[in-house]
Amino acid sequence: MPLSSSLFKRVLLSTGLSLSLLSASLAIPAEPAAAASYSQSVKAQHIISTGSAYMGTPYKFGARSGVTYQFDCSSFVQYIFKANGISLPRTSRSQAHSGYWVARGNLQPGDLVFFKVPVSHVAVYIGNGKILHTYGKPGVTISNLNSGYWNRHYNTARRVI
Repeated sequence: MPLSSSLFKRVLLSTGLSLSLLSASLAIPAEPAAAASYSQSVKAQHIISTGSAYMGTPYKFGARSGVTYQFDCSSFVQYIFKANGISLPRTSRSQAHSGYWVARGNLQPGDLVFFKVPVSHVAVYIGNGKILHTYGKPGVTISNLNSGYWNRHYNTARRVI
């Protein structure tokens, strides 16, 4: 299927951002712990950049894994992490058991954030109280974790990077 002009522009923008992040990542810190933290931060930025390239892509509950013309929350998260070398299960409920638990006050960009009990929605924390995810009419979008629905229905978070 040929790329639409809009999708082509988003992929091109994402590629450019990824290349600039990659060139910035060539200066590796000397200390091993700092290097690991730096590497995690760079990986998180690549994941966020990949996801941001799909802003506005329509939401479709039950969207198939690997398709990029529509996503549901967990297929979106699974896709952008896989594109960056991290395999995750298909459903948000299964993804909520990946990696390790993170307190809400310790969220870092790239952490998975889950909503409702039982878990029925997943998003990627991107920093400054914002999440990247997909749902309903806006499709892939950025929302404020600390207000409204997302604040009220926060359940847990996991670190998989």
